[in-house]
Amino acid sequence: MSLAMLSVFVPTFFFVSVTPGMCMTLAMTLGITLGVKRTLWMMWGEMLGVALVAVLAVLGVAAVLLTYPGFFQVFKWVGGAYLFYIGVQMWQSRGRMAIPESAAVRQTVSAWQLFVQGFVTAVANPKGWAFHVALLPPFINQQQPLVPQLALLLSIILLLELICMLIYAGGGKALRMFLQHAHNVRLLNRIAGSLMLGVGVWLAFF
Repeated sequence: MSLAMLSVFVPTFFFVSVTPGMCMTLAMTLGITLGVKRTLWMMWGEMLGVALVAVLAVLGVAAVLLTYPGFFQVFKWVGGAYLFYIGVQMWQSRGRMAIPESAAVRQTVSAWQLFVQGFVTAVANPKGWAFHVALLPPFINQQQPLVPQLALLLSIILLLELICMLIYAGGGKALRMFLQHAHNVRLLNRIAGSLMLGVGVWLAFF
């Protein structure tokens, strides 16, 4: 890929990644309650989901799936309902992802749960499919081998995605530190819970 193409590709996909959406909101939410280090597990799952969507977009499979939106509906409802349930628990300062009000209590949410949560959120997002179907194939040169091009573009996409999620998760951690200084753990949980509720509704209905 030429430098001219990269100069267009990088800012385009950075803008797509950094724009507030389900995955970035999820990163910020978990940054608030679990911290950046634990949130990395969600990020690995999210990036795997993004990679899958990107590959399918290039292969043309995504266009077929978007033609039949019913394929996503049950998946979206189940995923949205699960995130909504977690949001309610966090709002009430309950559940594994809420910040414990007692320092003696530790979160027990597993790395695998966070990984799956990130993967499901990325794969079940129709807007993510639409962006990749519309924006990724034009950067593929049909006269050159597909695999090296896709590998390069996918590496750039995932790097940009990781950078943006770290920014959001870091913002969530900063908010946590600011509010915890005032010992307002319940307010933190309600902020994080409200964000998670929003992600759940967004995933299920939009």
